[in-house]
Amino acid sequence: MKPAQFEYFDPGTLDEALKLLQEHGDDAKILAGGQSLVALMNFRLARPKVIVDVNKVPGLDYVREADGMFHIGAMTRQRTVETSAPIKAKCPLLFDATYWVGHLAIRTRGTVGGTIAHADPAAEYPCVLAALDGEVVVTGPGKQQKVVKPQDFFVTFLTTALQPTEMVTEVRFPKIAPGAGWHFMEFSRRHGDFAIVGVASLLQVDKQGKCTDARIALCGVGGSPFKAKTAENMLKGTDLNEKVIQAASEKVGEEVEPEGDLHGSAEYRKHLAKVLTGRCLRKAIEKVGKGQ
Repeated sequence: MKPAQFEYFDPGTLDEALKLLQEHGDDAKILAGGQSLVALMNFRLARPKVIVDVNKVPGLDYVREADGMFHIGAMTRQRTVETSAPIKAKCPLLFDATYWVGHLAIRTRGTVGGTIAHADPAAEYPCVLAALDGEVVVTGPGKQQKVVKPQDFFVTFLTTALQPTEMVTEVRFPKIAPGAGWHFMEFSRRHGDFAIVGVASLLQVDKQGKCTDARIALCGVGGSPFKAKTAENMLKGTDLNEKVIQAASEKVGEEVEPEGDLHGSAEYRKHLAKVLTGRCLRKAIEKVGKGQ
């Protein structure tokens, strides 16, 4: 397949890129890694009239530590995350989730900002961002910036709060405290496929063995990452025994509202959500107190 005809621009500065977005509005699409957009264009599922290729824009490829977070430039390749010793040590949930992102060739070209802006509900990075309550930095006309939380950024399938004149310029993932338990897992038909269901979990436990904080997010069970707030609250203040884990997992299975497709029915996804949440939480508990 070949894409429909489009006009191509490759600006050399952020100002130029933003001006092109202002000029063309809804007709324009940003090209970063191209691992999702190009495929959609080739199948003519997306037909942008204008492509704004931001690969020549400087200053959008970096990993920095500040304010207890990893500040990751939008054009940072997923392979950079996969090979980052600081991220592995201080945000291992993000590091491990990267293993599940497609294949090596995809991660070498795919960008952190691109997967967040694309907002595929089965993708790993939006799920981790929701679990960690991270931040998305959005830049618009005049280089005006705003910081958006995941629950406000992700709207539904492939849809975000981004305006046509805005672009993602940075994604912030909070560091994980030493001694916390964490895990990411997903189920797909083949490694490298999008998840049918995926789960990210994070558990904080005090010296008395009580859970002080719990984070659970799922992908593949709706139009955007699902934050399992009810299950999180069920875990807080408990000793994370098997009965509590089972109850929280059951609650996740009850509350998710997935849609069925050729990869699995809605009922199958609900069952997977329950089972994988339990498994993910048990793996996270095994890591509690063992450092990173």
